[in-house]
Amino acid sequence: MRVDLRHNPSWTVARCILAPGEQMKAESGAMYAHSAGISIEAKMEGGLMAGLRRSVLGGESMFMTTYTASHNGGWVDVAANLPGDAITIDLEPGQDRFLLTKGCWLANSAGVGIDTKWGGARNLFGGEGGFLVEATGHGVVVASCFGALDVIDLEAGEQVVVDTGHVVAYAPTIAYNIRRAVQGRSIQSMKSGEGFVFEFTGPGRVLAQSRNPSGLLGYIGANLPGGRA
Repeated sequence: MRVDLRHNPSWTVARCILAPGEQMKAESGAMYAHSAGISIEAKMEGGLMAGLRRSVLGGESMFMTTYTASHNGGWVDVAANLPGDAITIDLEPGQDRFLLTKGCWLANSAGVGIDTKWGGARNLFGGEGGFLVEATGHGVVVASCFGALDVIDLEAGEQVVVDTGHVVAYAPTIAYNIRRAVQGRSIQSMKSGEGFVFEFTGPGRVLAQSRNPSGLLGYIGANLPGGRA
């Protein structure tokens, strides 16, 4: 599968170009167009329990959609619900695993498996729900974000601090800790408008988004009729 990112960075559409007979998988509802001859099948990949883990714990749909190209090949366009950018993550020998936060997985080639992984109590208290989406295997993963995408490559021992709501994905070689934005001072964290942050330590890659989906929900809720002031 070859991916052509179009209309980026604000309204990115990922065109997944398939060879004859090739398959790809996508988040349920992510497709908005495809070429003639593409066959579609939606099912709970991995069975009921795997589907429930992805839905209830990982923030993704219970169902995955499989697209299969005809003998002439074809393409499938996928796009996220929120406006923003997208990126392709290549999984290959030596780097056959990547971790994504909930809601950021969009599509992948047939050689990649998607499952839900317990990220530890640190994620739970950091507001990420405790669970991550784990992509494993060989192939391409398409991840989406809200707003612009930042790619941060860390050398061994190098650190960066990212608000929990702005994290898209990170390599498994990354070590991390979740803490209050203002260390040891809950009141100061609340006054600053920040809650919890990821403290990442390299080596590896961190993907971040310039907008926070939770912030959007808060803004909408505050401005609806009868919403909080």
